[in-house]
This record gives sequence, structure tokens and C-alpha cells, in this order.
Amino acid sequence: MSDCLFCRLIAGEIPAAIVHQDDTLVAFKDVNPQAPLHVLIVPRKHIASLNDLSTDDDGLVGSMIRMAAALARDGGYHERGYRTVFNTNREAGQSVFHIHLHLLAGRALTWPPG
Repeated sequence: MSDCLFCRLIAGEIPAAIVHQDDTLVAFKDVNPQAPLHVLIVPRKHIASLNDLSTDDDGLVGSMIRMAAALARDGGYHERGYRTVFNTNREAGQSVFHIHLHLLAGRALTWPPG
């Protein structure tokens, strides 16, 4: 989608601090980090929100979660702890309507999150 921020970032039209990319996913540092490690894991396929997933996307979502675990491990946070978050729609805090998984680590994360 030409007007999607993340689609434009994935296409290389907008710069990003990319920490991983493969044929399916792109992971990059959040521009407004909420923790020492704050990475967004984004599928190359445009899907607006979790509400738009189909059963065909089950493997994609699993890959996103596995990527979060791998990045946490690579950063040395896998034993200390980390949080993964999908925000769905505006009231939940979704501001870019292209699904993305937040990975946060490196500080104590309180509950409830707010």
C-alpha cells in the first residue's frame, strides 16, 4: 500500500534502523523507544490489523513471535525477561495500520501496562 508507513519503510523509501530482515519479516528499532530494546517486527505482507488475519497467516504470526524470541536472545534479554505486544485498533494504541509486534526489554516492565 503506497500510503502505509511500514510498507514504505519495507520498500526502502523511508530509512529505518533495521536489525533483521528476511523474505517474510523486517525488524527495526522503534523511533520512540519505550525500553532499551524496543524493536518492531513487521511482516512484508500488508495486513491492517489482527482482525484482518486469516488462517493462511498462522505461520506468519508464529514467525513474528519466534523472531521476537530470537532477537531477545541475541540481545541477552531472554533470561532477564521481555515483553511482546500486538496493539489492535486505536483504543489499544495502534497508530500504524499494518500489523506489527513490539518487542520490549532491558528494564522492569510493570503490569498492567497502562
